[in-house]
Amino acid sequence: MHLLQITNGSQRSIALVAEPHLQRLVEVDAIYDLASACLRNNVSLTQRVAELATGESLLYDDVYSGNSEWKLLSPIDIPGALERILVSGTGLTHLGSAKDRQAMHLQTATQPDKPLTDSMRMFQSGLDGGRPQPGAIGSAPEWFYKGHGDMLRAPFEALTVPAHAEDGGEEAEIAGIYLIDANGAPHRIGMCIGNEFSDHQFERRNYLNLAGSKLRQCSIGPELIIDPDFRNIQGEVIIERDGKPLWRKKIETGEENMAHSLANLEHHHFKFESHRAPGHIHVHFFGAHSLSFGEDIALQEGDWMQVSFDNFGRPLRNSLHIDDKNMHQLIHVQTMR
Repeated sequence: MHLLQITNGSQRSIALVAEPHLQRLVEVDAIYDLASACLRNNVSLTQRVAELATGESLLYDDVYSGNSEWKLLSPIDIPGALERILVSGTGLTHLGSAKDRQAMHLQTATQPDKPLTDSMRMFQSGLDGGRPQPGAIGSAPEWFYKGHGDMLRAPFEALTVPAHAEDGGEEAEIAGIYLIDANGAPHRIGMCIGNEFSDHQFERRNYLNLAGSKLRQCSIGPELIIDPDFRNIQGEVIIERDGKPLWRKKIETGEENMAHSLANLEHHHFKFESHRAPGHIHVHFFGAHSLSFGEDIALQEGDWMQVSFDNFGRPLRNSLHIDDKNMHQLIHVQTMR
């Protein structure tokens, strides 16, 4: 089951994807409210969606292409309370990810005369212990914080490289969407395509810059997939410049292509008590397979980033905007007296 959120400016709606149409749901206009009600009432989410999908039918092509009064929203939000959405992720999770990270700051075991960096040791830890037996706890992955709900951008919105940043580049991933119930237990609503978007140039200078490089906008969607198959997912990322493909690459994700199991990633995120605040939403990126930056691609103003994964709905597209460097000014902190 695929859901998305749309707005026409004066109202918003949840829609069930039934290609080539979208079927609007009645009685509820936010996936957050729908999922919360299902938890409170111990009702199946998919069953409730089927009951409510009796509203207006729209042509998906018109909405996706921008030729409708209805526009795509991020597939998850909390209207009026974006601060209750935590956006985070785990890195060095994919069997192919160390190769691109190496292009930034790794020394690998193929260079026995040089010691492994901390990043490569973290990757090796995932290979050794990231897929524990059922019921066991495996090794912890690299974890990072991206921000709160105000960092999320809708499909087709621009992702901005701030004036203080050194660059911005795509990270094509799958993101898990979670809701914490009244008792503090996490529930996975579903998954969606994501562009995690980071400052790789800043990170390459020193791996300790990773934390700062991740504090950037990101995008997810357009569709939220309820209970997808996360074993082996094939995809593609494309960078377009002046209307033509500049770089493209086949990518893969899912547990068969990762050093860590999904259960292990989820345990290590939600083991922190502060990550189990009732009523909060978590958007958690599971890591990237390949980056255009790893092949010396530097994105420019107006470039388009497109991410697609099989069975995850229509591609996620975002343009790139670079803030004027002259806007970067010293922040003056005032002392209270």
